Amino acid sequence: MRIENAVASEVLERILSSYGFTMQKELAEKLEISSSNVGGWLLRGQVPGTVIVRCALDTGADVTWLVTGKFANSNIEVGKSTLRGKALYEKIQAAGGKPVLRRMLDAYGFRTQKELGDFLDISTATISTWVRREYFPGDAVVACALDTGVSLLWLATGQGHPGNPDAVSYEPSFTTLKRWSIASGELIRAGEWICDPSFTPESTSELGYVQKSNNSWLVDFGKKTLGNGS
Repeated sequence: MRIENAVASEVLERILSSYGFTMQKELAEKLEISSSNVGGWLLRGQVPGTVIVRCALDTGADVTWLVTGKFANSNIEVGKSTLRGKALYEKIQAAGGKPVLRRMLDAYGFRTQKELGDFLDISTATISTWVRREYFPGDAVVACALDTGVSLLWLATGQGHPGNPDAVSYEPSFTTLKRWSIASGELIRAGEWICDPSFTPESTSELGYVQKSNNSWLVDFGKKTLGNGS
């Protein structure tokens, strides 16, 4: 179930129950926001994902239950966070941008922002905005936790462990080749050329990058026999 499909009034009631509150005013004071903001969630029909994240980490409530009303095996590492309340909320807000995006990609096992965007039906431009503005995408984080079962604490803050053996980390890797230029019929060493490994064939032994004017070639210097004008 996606967070946008949840009934806002029911989610809000579960959040109030988790904190032990009976009034929206109490929740507003806890979150240090105006009561009108809480009322606005009901008018818009959606509780912000950031609020759900904070409630789950603040109280230990199961995130699946908060969103759907159904209990599942908790994916929250209760007691692992040393922060509570406002300090925890500020840490969540400061954990946006590239770090939280990296953890979401790892949780889903995706390599690119496009894969994540296609899966969540979010444009890559929106995801790029998260990174550029260091924004914490609360709704997407909650959806990711529900989809993958990874620890919400880890997903939101980086603390603890993912708790999901299927969460694979794809660290970027690059290949460094010797770079050469051609001048007056001679090869001249010109530093290094760094590229994605997919650009380089696996069967080569001494691959180098050769450049002349606007032309460039990948050359296997291990080959000793030349033919066909190459």
